[in-house]
Amino acid sequence: MSTIPANDPVPVNATEPGMIESGATRSGTTESGTVAAADSSADERLLKSSGVTGSMTMLSRLLGLARDVVIARLFGASEAVDAFLLANKIPNFMRRLFAEGAFNQAFVPVLSEYRAKRSHADVRQLVNAVAAELGGLLSVITVCAVAAAPLLAMALAYGFLDEPAKFELFVQMFRITFPYLLLISMTAMCGAVLNSYGHFAVPAITPAMLNVSLIGCSLLLAPWLDEPALALAWGVLIAGFAQLLFQLPFLASIRLLPVPQPSRGHEGVARIKRLMLPALFGVSVSQINLLLDTVIASLLVTGSVSWLYYSDRLMELPLGAFGVAIAIVVLPSLSRKHASESMDEFSATLDWATQLVCLIAIPATLALLLIAEPLLVTLFHNANFTAFDIERSAASLRAYAAGLTAFMAVKIFAPGYYARQDTRTPVRIGVLAMSVNMVLNLAFYLSGFAHVGLALATSLAAMLNAGLLLHGLRSAGALRFQPGWKRLGWQMLAANLAMVAVLLALAGPWQQWLEWTLLERIGRLALLVLGGLLVYLASLYLCGLRLHHVSR
Repeated sequence: MSTIPANDPVPVNATEPGMIESGATRSGTTESGTVAAADSSADERLLKSSGVTGSMTMLSRLLGLARDVVIARLFGASEAVDAFLLANKIPNFMRRLFAEGAFNQAFVPVLSEYRAKRSHADVRQLVNAVAAELGGLLSVITVCAVAAAPLLAMALAYGFLDEPAKFELFVQMFRITFPYLLLISMTAMCGAVLNSYGHFAVPAITPAMLNVSLIGCSLLLAPWLDEPALALAWGVLIAGFAQLLFQLPFLASIRLLPVPQPSRGHEGVARIKRLMLPALFGVSVSQINLLLDTVIASLLVTGSVSWLYYSDRLMELPLGAFGVAIAIVVLPSLSRKHASESMDEFSATLDWATQLVCLIAIPATLALLLIAEPLLVTLFHNANFTAFDIERSAASLRAYAAGLTAFMAVKIFAPGYYARQDTRTPVRIGVLAMSVNMVLNLAFYLSGFAHVGLALATSLAAMLNAGLLLHGLRSAGALRFQPGWKRLGWQMLAANLAMVAVLLALAGPWQQWLEWTLLERIGRLALLVLGGLLVYLASLYLCGLRLHHVSR
């Protein structure tokens, strides 16, 4: 199941604080001394900004993990949870078009240029015009989707048709969750503005509200409903309003509170639409991929959607906390290097990000492969989430984990194209990867791989995506590996082998974990995670790797 579609770009809504002034004055002139000083200052803030974003994102991910624990323990891998996850998948995927995806790829560069070269009033007019266009379009889509929910459900959840109660629940949940698309897309637009003015923490912490809302509704609202799982759908809708309202005061403080004002023929809006076209083409393929994924998932045995979801969420923890955080902060630096024609620095920045990805993703992959069952048992196992569910979820978790390095790599390789204002190449590569994903989905399904096949297809498509993106960057001379990779490779090999030895020695048979109390499981898992991490870091240190070797 392509929960992470090929070439779903990193949220390109981050602009370095002070970046605008470093490149141009308000009149559009450039001072070379100012550029050099500002670039140096921005480079010093690069890792700090990544740390802020990563810390906030990690907090959100940890709350997301707590949310999934609550859902698994209260609702298990049931028909109702399968219906909710499928219903919620549609607006969450479409947000990648209207929120973090094609829209932000086009909106952020235009917004940055307006801030650099035009007055604050012009920036405010652009924000208002975009809010009117985006909000108006999504309002129409939302009304139509809610009205046509039963017809859409027949295509999206075809496998539920022979189970009328499950199908009706899916329709009901779809109608409740779909307006989240409008709310979260407007939230993403607001977050792009805040990031461009240096307010990284606010947009980074905003997603945590979804987790808080789902936890609260699961515990407080579910007992009062005839169908308790409906509380999950209401939790999504409540979170949408909370996330949008949370950011508005911060926008008001910089005098950019969006007030939708249609502006026919607005130059900035017209440019945003033109820039969106290449990504829109890619999303059309994504929609087909999504439809196929959803239909296949609905045809599988009850619990399959839930097994995929819980395993995907564990894989997303390192991806979201580190991969996305690095990419959010790297993009503005790459854009600045390209604008100043510093191709050596451009290449060095991409090389640095690639090193960080390898240092983080490879041990995370090995850990997920080795201790999949202990993780799942500790977090989710109870009477509602049985040992059978653990085995099924662990199988798909390993299939997802195989592609973790590729998932992270895509997050940094794709911005290497966007920073050079090349949106077509990553879209073409993404379309190819998603086409391969669809073929593999069908092949694995027909071969009897069930839900594991959907996860494996996603990982293999991500590997193809990352490989082609890397080849393109290398061919264009945008990424030239710097000296030191051979030494780093040996250091990572030694450190990962040491970590693997510790994990194998401490984990033991996973069936034994089922007999332990929750406190015993938590204690042993903490020992595994902290022990493995400390051995990995200590091994890197003993092999000669120091922090200044991987910091810019």
